[in-house]
Amino acid sequence: MLELIRLAAKAIVSHRLRSVLSMIGIAIGVAAVILLTSLGEGTRRYMVEQFSQFGTNIIAINPGKVTTGGLPGVLGGTTHKLTLDDAEALRRIPGVEHVVPFSLGMARVETGGRGRSVFVYGVTPDIDKVWQWSVRIGDFWPAGDPRQGFQQAVLGPKLKREIFGSESPLGKLVKIAGSRFRVVGVMESKGQMMGFDLDDAAFVPVTTAMRIFNQDELNEIDLTFAAGRTPANVAERIRLLLEQRHGGKDDVTITTQAAMLETFGNIMNIITMGVGAIGGVSLLVGAIGILTMMWIAVGERTSEIGLIRALGATKRQVEFVFLTEAAVLGVLGGLLGVGLGLGLCALIRAVVPGLPVNTPAIFVFAAIAVSFLTGIVSGVMPARRAARLDPVEALRAE
Repeated sequence: MLELIRLAAKAIVSHRLRSVLSMIGIAIGVAAVILLTSLGEGTRRYMVEQFSQFGTNIIAINPGKVTTGGLPGVLGGTTHKLTLDDAEALRRIPGVEHVVPFSLGMARVETGGRGRSVFVYGVTPDIDKVWQWSVRIGDFWPAGDPRQGFQQAVLGPKLKREIFGSESPLGKLVKIAGSRFRVVGVMESKGQMMGFDLDDAAFVPVTTAMRIFNQDELNEIDLTFAAGRTPANVAERIRLLLEQRHGGKDDVTITTQAAMLETFGNIMNIITMGVGAIGGVSLLVGAIGILTMMWIAVGERTSEIGLIRALGATKRQVEFVFLTEAAVLGVLGGLLGVGLGLGLCALIRAVVPGLPVNTPAIFVFAAIAVSFLTGIVSGVMPARRAARLDPVEALRAE
C-alpha cells in the first residue's frame, strides 16, 4: 500500500505544470470562501459585541411602525408621539426595572474659545443601569421626575479632552446650543457604536434636550427587564400598554436585542449561502479540471497500468493509485487556497485595521476536508477507467 502511495506522489511530481493547473480551480474556490467567510464571521462577532456591551436584557421602543408601508403619519393614518408620559407608564409594567426616555440632537459644545459640534443625548440618570455605562468622574444630575429640567451636563471623555484638555471640567460652565450648562461629570470611555462615537458626545437631562432642540416627542425609549422575564412577554406587555395609550393604534416599533441579533443572523445566513455558491462554482471548475487531467493521465499511462497489473496489482489497487492522486491534488489545492485566503485576510487587516476579519479554525479544516472530498469525487471516473483496462491490451499499447 505504501508503495502505491509513493507511485501516486511520483506521478504528481513528474507532471508539475499539469498538477498545478489541476489545483488552481480548487485553490481559487477555497480562497474565496476563506476570505468572504472571514469577513462575514468578523462582522457577525463585531455586531454581537456591539449589541452585548449594553447588556442582554434591553428593549428599545421607537415611534412609528416599520412593518407598515410609507412614512409614519403620511398617506393615511396618524402616528402618536412617544412622550415622557409614555415612558413613565412603562415603569409600571411588571418585570420592567429601569426606563430611559431618549432624545437626540446635534449642537456645538464650547467653552473658553474651544468648541466642537457633537451629538447631544437627552437622557435620565438611569442610563448607567440601562446602557451599562457609568460616570467615571463626578456624577449625573439628581434623579427624580424626568420632566424637571436641569442645566447640568455630563461630557464624553473625548469631548472633555478636546475642550478642557487635562484640566478638570467639574463645576465649569459650557455652552450647548447657546444655553449655559454646568459640567457635573465625565463618562467612562465606551468607544463607537454603529458609527456613533459615544465618547465624543454630551449628555443632558431629557427635558432640557427636548427644549433646546425644540422637540415635543422622544426619539426612543430604552428599558431593561428582570432576568426571570422573557423578552417576548415583556415586549407584548409594552405593545398592549402603548396601544391602549395611543387610541388603540399599534404605532410603535418594539425591538428586543434577541430580535436584532436574529435579523442580523438571517442576513448573514443569506450572505453565507451566496459565499457557498461562489465557492461551489469554483470547486466545480476545480473538480472538472482534476477529472480532465486524471482522464488524460490514464491514457498516457496505459502501459504503466498494464505493467503493474501484470506484476499482480488488483483492480482495487489500481483504483487506489488514481484516487490517491486525485485526493492529493484536491488537498494541495485546498492548502494553496487556505494560504491564499489567509494571506488576503492579513493584507486586509494591514490595509484597513478597523475592518473586522476573523477566521475560525473550523473554516480552515472544513475547507481542506471539502477539497479532499472534491479530489476523491473527481478521481472516481478516471480511477474506474484505469481499473477496467485489460492488462494484456494495456501492455500492448506500448
